[in-house]
Amino acid sequence: MSLKRVSIIGAGNVGAEIANQLVCRELANVLLIDKIGDYAKGKALDILTSASLKNSASYIVGGEDLNLIKDSDIVVITAGLPRKPGMSREELVDANGKIISDIVGNIKIYCPDAIIIMVTNPLDVMSYLAYKVSGFDSQKVIGMAGVLDTARFKAFIANELGVAATDVNAMVLGGHGNEMVPLVESATVSGVPLRQLADDETIEKLVERTRKGGAEVVSLLKTGSAYYAPAISAVEMLECIIKDRKSLLPASVLLNGQYGIDGIFLGVPVVLGSSGVEKIIEYDIGENELKMLQNSASVVKDTIQKLEEAISTAQ
Repeated sequence: MSLKRVSIIGAGNVGAEIANQLVCRELANVLLIDKIGDYAKGKALDILTSASLKNSASYIVGGEDLNLIKDSDIVVITAGLPRKPGMSREELVDANGKIISDIVGNIKIYCPDAIIIMVTNPLDVMSYLAYKVSGFDSQKVIGMAGVLDTARFKAFIANELGVAATDVNAMVLGGHGNEMVPLVESATVSGVPLRQLADDETIEKLVERTRKGGAEVVSLLKTGSAYYAPAISAVEMLECIIKDRKSLLPASVLLNGQYGIDGIFLGVPVVLGSSGVEKIIEYDIGENELKMLQNSASVVKDTIQKLEEAISTAQ
């Protein structure tokens, strides 16, 4: 069986867990890259050992040389500084912008036909930066956030109502930050509208907890940020691409007028398949939620402008 070649840049908790899931599920052959080469090699060896217990034929190699990513079909970027307690995702712009620019420059050299999945924060801004630096077609640069934010929204709804999360149908759009837009009006539990199952005050608490779900984890961990849910969310997207599933899910992609938004990356419903983003789904989400989505877009746009000004000054 010929497996896809997936490179993961950043062997921290998120990157290593993505690698572990890909190898143990036999979804791909994996190259795990980190600036500390032995760290990546050690994690790769540990994952390889566990894969043997899962009867997986996938291989994994770790190292520090970016030339290991040569001819990769997909590159997942998790490298960068994580958030600390009290820190916003936007505060990571300058430091992570430099890291991402260097990484994407190497992707352009070693695997110019790859699809890029961005996980590094601030997610939407780093996805835009990867698109600009790489010069790749926009359908091949995708930010992972909507799947994660949606998973949190569904989990919180299920927990609050005492129902199975598998019965909850919901989606979160917008930027991966405090202005994200959980779609309350279309959220249901086994077809029953959320608004018929919870009062306005409860729903508002669910929305706010979703928006601050990542910060809640950071505040509890003290020395790190979430990684199990982000990793599984990225693997969900990777599986859609690897298996050409044509799944409809939220992801951060370049918008060209959809929802009245142009020229930035933002979380919206898309169809993911073997070529990356195969379709952007634009539908009526209601006037109030559309306004919130456009407000989220304006925040992302402002952050992008600050990044571009910083780059221009540095040059």
